[in-house]
This record gives sequence, structure tokens and C-alpha cells, in this order.
Amino acid sequence: MRTFWNTKRGLHTLETWQPNCWVQVTCTTKDDAAFLQDELHIPDYFLDDIADTDERARYDYDDGWVLIILRIPYVKEVRSRTPYTTIPLGIILKGDVCITVCNFETNLMIDFVTYQQKRGVGFTDSVDMVFRLFLSSAVWYLKRLKQINTRIEAAKQHLDRKVDNADLISLSRLQDSLTYFATSIRGNETLLSKLKFKLPVDELDADLIEDVSIEMNQARETTGIYSNILDSTMDTYANIINNNMSTVMKTLTLVSMFLMVPTLVASFFGMNLINGLEDKVLGFPFAIVLSVALTALFWWYSRRKSWI
Repeated sequence: MRTFWNTKRGLHTLETWQPNCWVQVTCTTKDDAAFLQDELHIPDYFLDDIADTDERARYDYDDGWVLIILRIPYVKEVRSRTPYTTIPLGIILKGDVCITVCNFETNLMIDFVTYQQKRGVGFTDSVDMVFRLFLSSAVWYLKRLKQINTRIEAAKQHLDRKVDNADLISLSRLQDSLTYFATSIRGNETLLSKLKFKLPVDELDADLIEDVSIEMNQARETTGIYSNILDSTMDTYANIINNNMSTVMKTLTLVSMFLMVPTLVASFFGMNLINGLEDKVLGFPFAIVLSVALTALFWWYSRRKSWI
């Protein structure tokens, strides 16, 4: 699906493409790809690079065409091992052509359009739009990080009551998400530092770049903090599980040892040998009393050694 936006005095939709408009392509179809390649003549491999979900944040230049791939946060709607991940957002520039391509429908782009419409001033040029997309991505990283932190706290509250595999698996998946976030944010920061010298930047763009750098730095540090917290939490609960397992094994061992004492007495007196108690009326009660006495003695010794 593609949308044409007039960016001069606020964002307003256009019926057809016009020079210096913004072409927003979401969930690229064959018709969209044909329009971009046949009508606007963008290099075909640009779309292939943007379609690669593992494509890193980078800058490319080919015959006057500029390709910028920005990694943005994305929440998977279906059940997945990594509920929070990152995807590529492609920005294609050349002269009066400005295109963004994303193969997923994201809240970031919806919010970006809504916010720019509320501002009502549009973009000064395509470079201004590029850095505003960088700023929006950094803000949305922070929003998603807050959601991840909320889920971490909820899982920790459940684990405080009962150590459950589902909560541990959930924390593990969030740990994977934080790894994706950290890698993508670092890549975006590196890309931003290169674009300052690759694109024509004016004074207003310089101020915007500074704001973007601050937000990205905060997102990177927040990701690192949450990642460290999650690592510490996982280690803590792993130690708790090991401690619980040790307690269970210790209890089972002591129970086995307590049962071993009367079993040993019964084995001695149950052998088919002469022991002097075969014809005694009190032979059986004596074996019982001896078993109880030895068990009580072992229990006292265990208490003294702090085994129980």
C-alpha cells in the first residue's frame, strides 16, 4: 500500500505522485514495487535489501540514489520467541523523490504521521524528514523499553510467589528482545554519525541531530540497564532453583537414611541364622524397640550436626 503526502504545509494526502512529495509504502505489494521501479526508476536491489529483515542499519549510494536503512522497534502480533524485535525501514532519496518503504505496518509510522499532522508545519526538506524519523525511532525504542520493563516486573512478582517455567521462559524471551534492541540502537547511532557528513545538513538539522543523539543515547543506556537487571534476575532465580533442588535432595537423603536404620535391624534379625531370639516371646518387640532407639539416636546426631 502506498500513500502520497504533501509535506510543505502539514501532511496532506495526494491522489498521485508529485515532485517533492513523500511516498510512504507499507507492506509492499507487487503493484507498489512496479510503481517504484517503473515510474520512479529506483534501483531494484534497494527493495530487496529493505525486504531482508536482518539487514543492518546502513547508508548506500548508487547513481545519485541514496538508500538509508534504519532499524526500528516492532512488536510481533503473533506468539513468538521474541515478542519485541527490530525491522528495517528504508528511506530512498534523489532530487525531488522521497520514499519510505517498510514491509510491516508499525505503530511508529502511524504515530509519526499523526504527530506531524498535529505540528502542521510539514518538513523543510527530505533531510529534515530523515532526521525526524530517526528521532521518532529513538522515542519509540524508549516506549517499548518501558513496556519490556513492565513485563519484567510482572514476571518477577509471579516468581516471588512461585518459581514457574512459563515466567522464566518469558524473561528469556525478553532478554533476546533487549539484545536485538541494543544491537539495532548501536547501528542507528553509527549510521547517524555518518549521515551528518553524507547529507546536506543546515543549522536546523544540526539542532535536530543533537536531539536525536540525546534520545538514542538514552535508549542505549536504558537498554543496557534493563539488560543488566534481567541478567541479574535470571542468575538470582537460577540460584534459587539450585538451592531448592539442593534442599529437596538433602531431605530425600535424610529420609532414606532414617529408613535405612530400621531396615538394617530387620535385615539382621530376619536372616535365616541362629541369633538367640528365635524362641523368645519378646524377640519381635525387642527388634522394634531397637529400631526405634537407633533411629532416635540417629535423629539426635543429625540435629547436633545441623543436618535437619
